[in-house]
Amino acid sequence: MTDSTLILGLIQPSFFALLVVFAGLAVQVGLAVRVIMRRRGVGESLAWIFLVLILPIGGPLLYLLFGELRLGSRRARRFAELQKPVVALLEGLQEQATATGALLNEKTAPLTRLAAKALGVPVLPGNHLELLDDWQHVFDRLIADIDAATHHCHLEFYIIQPGGRVDEVFAALQRAAERGVACRLLADAVGSRPFLRGKLVDELRKKGIEVVFALPGGFIRMWFVRFDLRLHRKIVIIDGVTAYTGSLNLVDPRYFKQDSGVGQWIDAMARITGPAVDALAITFLADWYVESQCSAEELREKATTPFCEETGNSLVQAMPSGPDVFEEAVDQVLVAAVYAAQRELILTTPYFVPNEALMTALETAARRGVEVTLILPARVDSFLVRYATGAFQHDLLEAGIRVARFNGGLLHTKSVTIDGEISLFGSLNLDERSFYLNFEITLAVYDSTFTGELRALQHRYLDDCDDLTVDDLAKRRFHKRFIENLARLFGPVL
Repeated sequence: MTDSTLILGLIQPSFFALLVVFAGLAVQVGLAVRVIMRRRGVGESLAWIFLVLILPIGGPLLYLLFGELRLGSRRARRFAELQKPVVALLEGLQEQATATGALLNEKTAPLTRLAAKALGVPVLPGNHLELLDDWQHVFDRLIADIDAATHHCHLEFYIIQPGGRVDEVFAALQRAAERGVACRLLADAVGSRPFLRGKLVDELRKKGIEVVFALPGGFIRMWFVRFDLRLHRKIVIIDGVTAYTGSLNLVDPRYFKQDSGVGQWIDAMARITGPAVDALAITFLADWYVESQCSAEELREKATTPFCEETGNSLVQAMPSGPDVFEEAVDQVLVAAVYAAQRELILTTPYFVPNEALMTALETAARRGVEVTLILPARVDSFLVRYATGAFQHDLLEAGIRVARFNGGLLHTKSVTIDGEISLFGSLNLDERSFYLNFEITLAVYDSTFTGELRALQHRYLDDCDDLTVDDLAKRRFHKRFIENLARLFGPVL
């Protein structure tokens, strides 16, 4: 071997190594530029830029998987096809909403206008809401309504787990299908994965129950469609005249996630009659259309009933949110609701990782004299959320916000009450995943009666809480505080 050959042999590997390094650097810089040009929130953009630049391989890989809202070409096309018929249905609701202006006041009117503009759903009068805070009672009422159904039963849940009283719901659906009632079951493919893979699905289909799974995942699919976009809604529509929504999945809490070390999950649901049922029904129909193979015309003909008559005195705005609508819509409504508070603001959520806008609104509310109470579970089932939440607690306490830790299980109820007059209730968590990534449903209720019942439930939760203090935070070890602050940096991308 000549000297020149030896030198070339030594140079060649170095050249290729440098080529790989420069190629990787080009990818990192290119993705950082892409993040900047997409004009996301400052916190989210900085978090992604940090990840992409600090982790040469993992950062770009994480961004390619989770950094952008990729719905998939088929789903995006179905959403586009759905726009015209949904707008037509909403215009029908708008006719019912024309008389609501006189029922609104200076506090509620701006919120209703913002929600209608951002999410496209008007506030509807004449509703009756029943707050169900005991899961056994929820199942009793749901099974009775299914057994009384004559036209259709539509159920949509993030998690469906057979066993316990859930089996009674399936039995009721089978009885309904035998009577000729159209039964449709929509479940998130990831949240309900064990159910999806079980034999029960085929048995239900053989009994005449249509079962569809939303947003399916998979190793190959994850490179083309963002797989952590989830259908997080909980909606039940019976005959187009009765609806349920809230935080309870179709699970029996006695058997659900008993090995997670957080205790039994604590939830609440609302049973609704009146025009708001139409808005919830439209939400279900839209979700079903996107995930199934039927046409919008076919589904509307088979599954809808005439608009609901008024049954009560509650003004309700059913607000669906998700990646298919204006990105910051529900976030803006929530922040506006916080700023509307004048005396009292009580919030319950299992997962609290706020963005800067919400955090600022909460701190500002407390400093201008509003009594702000945040009720969180003492233990949660997410490691990252647990530490990210901890990083915000010192700022909350310094602003004068009461942080109460619920000891009776994993408090899963998602609720906000404002001055005992307005409430937000549904599936929305107070974190950026719920704001921007998940398909959620939230009821804005402009009624002191229902809000008073929800506030009373919040106070019952407080009876089983310990208040967090500055001394409690001071006792934390350095490594825990460091992990919390590190997790807070990545809160926008959690």
